[in-house]
Amino acid sequence: MQKDTVVFDIIRKELERQRRGIELIASENFTSLQVMQAMGNVMTNKYAEGYPGRRYYGGCEIVDQTEQLAIDRLKAIFGIEYANVQPHSGAQANAAVMLAILQPGDDILGLDLSMGGHLTHGSAVNFSGKLYKPHFYGVGKEDGLVDYNMLEAKAREIKPKLIICGASAYSRDWDYVRIRKVADEVGAFVMADIAHPAGLIAKGLLKSPFDHCHFVTSTTHKTLRGPRGGVIMMKKDFENPFGLKDVKGNLRLMSNLMDMAVFPGTQGGPLEHVIAAKAVAFGEILTPEFLTYQQQVQKNAQAMAKAFTDKGYQIISGGTDNHLMLIDLRNKNISGKKAEQVLEHADITANKNMVPYDDKSAFVTSGVRFGVAAITSRGMKESDMQFVVNAIDTVLMNADDEALHRKVKQEVNEFMTQFVLYPEMG
Repeated sequence: MQKDTVVFDIIRKELERQRRGIELIASENFTSLQVMQAMGNVMTNKYAEGYPGRRYYGGCEIVDQTEQLAIDRLKAIFGIEYANVQPHSGAQANAAVMLAILQPGDDILGLDLSMGGHLTHGSAVNFSGKLYKPHFYGVGKEDGLVDYNMLEAKAREIKPKLIICGASAYSRDWDYVRIRKVADEVGAFVMADIAHPAGLIAKGLLKSPFDHCHFVTSTTHKTLRGPRGGVIMMKKDFENPFGLKDVKGNLRLMSNLMDMAVFPGTQGGPLEHVIAAKAVAFGEILTPEFLTYQQQVQKNAQAMAKAFTDKGYQIISGGTDNHLMLIDLRNKNISGKKAEQVLEHADITANKNMVPYDDKSAFVTSGVRFGVAAITSRGMKESDMQFVVNAIDTVLMNADDEALHRKVKQEVNEFMTQFVLYPEMG
């Protein structure tokens, strides 16, 4: 068979792009080499509808082992009783939870997308906003922190079936105790979407949602540093005073309901090659080295936030507890769209993002989001954050100076040679 040099040449170009640039997209990370190797394996050839020991196809005895290993390792990471590792993404995980416990038209309450929430938390263009009746809480205009008074008032007013906590562009920890208290008062389930801070939660550096939220979902490719995918988790039995059919506070029954919501509810055959890579990543998370990594992520984020603040940038909520920060660029007279474009000229990758109470559209935005998980995986420390911030500031404050952008790009490329990505790949 002839080798497809066209595709593999493109893949090589992507490797070189990743190597030479500064990756600051908060949703991205660099897996270990063994996680990538596990994704490219013969398990991609195996169809395995169902679950370990309960498949609809023969020949699944081997893939059962890797999937069960992934489940067991994920349970050990978070100290939980139930885990489903089959969701193809975080969005799929959220869809499955909602399918399991909601009926079309049920009220849901989540953080507004324009205030740092996620598409799957009720956005009108997403399944969550089309199938269910979405309502939103926000953040304070002055402090940028989740407005729990607003959340409670909305919950008491609409009595949603589901309250969603978690975000895609929020840099502070969450008050899960307070959210569960109001949920119990109004008869709501609580789902925590920890896609972004999951790695920090796994190592005890942020509050755990598991004692207070009925369901917890996550991606596996952000701070967990695994392959692209999603998971659904539950810690223990919970009371069910809300009239959910056939479930009476029994984890086994709810587990079956959740499994069925993934398959056959929202997905067909699981990606067993990706699940194998999830198992590898979960094994890495259980090591002491992963704690050291997450501690460095937190240190780097705080060092970066301070460097930005020292240069007069406005960080929403005034700082960060996790791996990311959202910056309001309006006092710097540049839009998020323009910032993303000119930073890319210098091989610095970030994404434009709406800020709370933004006066620009989602296609333009007033903000930019930065995350440090990927550059921390490259080996950067707190002292390196000053170079990164200086480079960003130089580009943004000289947004139309293409010659200067080229100069910064050269400096960035030279700087990144200290942090070789996948040296084994030549």
